[in-house]
Order: sequence, then C-alpha cells, then structure tokens
Amino acid sequence: MGRSMVKFSANTPHDHATSGCIGVLVTNLGTPEAPTPSAVRRYLAEFLADPRIIELPRWLWLPILHGVVLRIRPRRSARAYASIWSPEGAPLLVNSRAVADALRAHWADGPAARPAGERPARMTVALGMRYGTPSISEALDALREAGAVRIAVLPLYPQYSGATGGSTFDAVAKALSGWRRVPALRFVDHYHDDPGYIAALVESIEAAWSGGGRPDRLLFSFHGLPRRYLDAGDPYHCECRKTARLVAGKLGLDPEGWCVAFQSRVGREEWLRPYTDETLVEWGREGLERVDVVCPGFSADCLETLEEIGIRGRESFIAAGGGRLHYIPALNAGAAHVTALATLVEHTISDWLANPGDDAARRDRRIARARALGASR
Repeated sequence: MGRSMVKFSANTPHDHATSGCIGVLVTNLGTPEAPTPSAVRRYLAEFLADPRIIELPRWLWLPILHGVVLRIRPRRSARAYASIWSPEGAPLLVNSRAVADALRAHWADGPAARPAGERPARMTVALGMRYGTPSISEALDALREAGAVRIAVLPLYPQYSGATGGSTFDAVAKALSGWRRVPALRFVDHYHDDPGYIAALVESIEAAWSGGGRPDRLLFSFHGLPRRYLDAGDPYHCECRKTARLVAGKLGLDPEGWCVAFQSRVGREEWLRPYTDETLVEWGREGLERVDVVCPGFSADCLETLEEIGIRGRESFIAAGGGRLHYIPALNAGAAHVTALATLVEHTISDWLANPGDDAARRDRRIARARALGASR
C-alpha cells in the first residue's frame, strides 16, 4: 500500500503569464452568526479553545470549557448580542466589512503613496475574521484567486497583544502552510501611536464634544487582559496607556480630567487595573454630572462597546448616583480612520509600491517564454 502524496493548494490551472497584485487582508476578532445560544456556543467553542486566549494547559482548560463554560455562558451572551444586533447582522461584522469596503474604494485608483509618474499597483482587499466567518483562510483564498502574490495583513487591533495580533499571525501562518506558493507577507502588528490613528481619535472626540461641550471626566476604556500576561512581557498594557496619553495631550486635558480603565474581565484571577465597571460606579458615587467613555482599542463598534459600555455601563453609572454617560462611537469606517489605515498599510509596503510590477510574475513570464521557445524548436 503506497503512502498518500501531500498536496498543496493553488489556483488551477495556473497562468504563469499573469501579473500579480498586492492583497490586503483586513482582520478582526469575529462574532456569532446569530444572537442565539447555539450560534454563540459554536463561536465561543472556537474562540475560547485558542491557547492564545486562555493560556492554561489544555488538559485542564478544555474540560472546563466544554463541561462548564459552554453550558452556562452562551445563553447569557446571546441575550447581550440580541440587545445590539442590527438588521444587517452583528455590528462588529457590519462595521468591519464597511472598513474593508472603504479601503477597497480608497485604492480603486491605486495607492496614494506610489512614486510620482509610476503606474499604480493593483490593490485588492478581503476581510477575514479570526473566529467565525468569513474566516481568515477564506479571505486569503479570495486574495489568491484575485491574483495576490504579495499580501499585507492589517489586524484592526491598534494595540498589540498576543491574544489578538499574535493569534491572528498564527491563523495566517496555519492557512498559508497549505499553499503551494506562499506569498510575500507584511504584517502590521500594532499602530497604537500612529499619528493618523491618534488624529482620527482626537477628531472623533472633538466632534462628539462640538455640540454639548466637554464632560466632567473622560474615560479611556480598553479591553482587559489577565495581569499575568503583562508580567510575562505582553506590551498591550503599555501601548493602551500611550494611546490614551497621546490623545489626552492633543485634547489638552488636565490629569484629573481623564482616566484609563480596562473592561470585559472574566474569572477570578486579577486582570489589568483599574476595572472599567468599578471606575464607573465610583464616579457615579462621586455624583459626576456627565461622563464620556471612548474605547480606542476597538476599531469597530461591537458587543463590548455597544452593550457593555453603552447599556450596562450607563445603567451602573446612573444607578450609583451619576448623571449622564455618553459613549463616543468607535472610529468604524469614518473617513479619517480609513485614510489613517490606508496610509499605515502604504507605509508598511512602501517598497512594494515603488516596484508595482511583480518580480516573481516577471520571472514566471520569462520561464514561460523560454519553455515556449524550447517547444517550438
């Protein structure tokens, strides 16, 4: 009995004379397909099984996940998703797709960063979610079908963490491990202090304040992580604080006028402090008349911003004695955000843009011509 041959996927039949393009893979976390317990259970089973998310021994964690967590959490989470679900679907997917569509339109005539007088590189964009659908593997396949032989990966996580950017890299590497021709790859691992991103945040906050003035206090709320991740060397905490510090400086805020906190913690172990929910209750007890909350770590509005902050956070602040809580929306597909992301990608692949013709494709064409000449002799 012979051993089966290992097969690697490729576009078939492959045209060696086809010039390649530059692909941009836009990624985000993911979402259930519906606000139902069964859909949430499928999503959480994939999400929480990722060792980048839960850094515990598999023999310990997986029985807890399947024996306890997936029996209890999906029903509660489904109710939360249902409270913010839109007619178009999950807000995270809708907003992430809008960002990808806006980038595609931005590059319809080629990147702005190309050298003067040079023909533009052909750019193609695909959206892939780390968990759920459309998957990163499916998005990469779409880029390959479009002719991408060089791919820039843009995870929509401004601040790097192993649980977000690191996990995205894992998924990309796993998908490409089955390709016959692995593309040239560039990876945007963070942009927490990128000038365009900071300017877009400042613009969005100032726009929110243009009608009603400034609040008593501004809270920068970021997704939390277990404290031990920071102790192990994850730079996320430091990058979150730098983002907030840069934005507060551009806004001219006094030190007592703003604060950084971390939300969405689960379990009993210590997470990054201070906690957003406890901070909002404390501010409510102080009797603050108006508090604004911005979530700079979320590039697109989602469950954590719309439900956790916009609904539960507001309720807890008011119940504790506070006045009004205003959530400032994520950057989503706003013009300044899209321009900042496009500029970031163009900077990352500047040498590709300086040479929009694909070297490998030209090499393949030379090989094809040589073979054709040999066959004619």
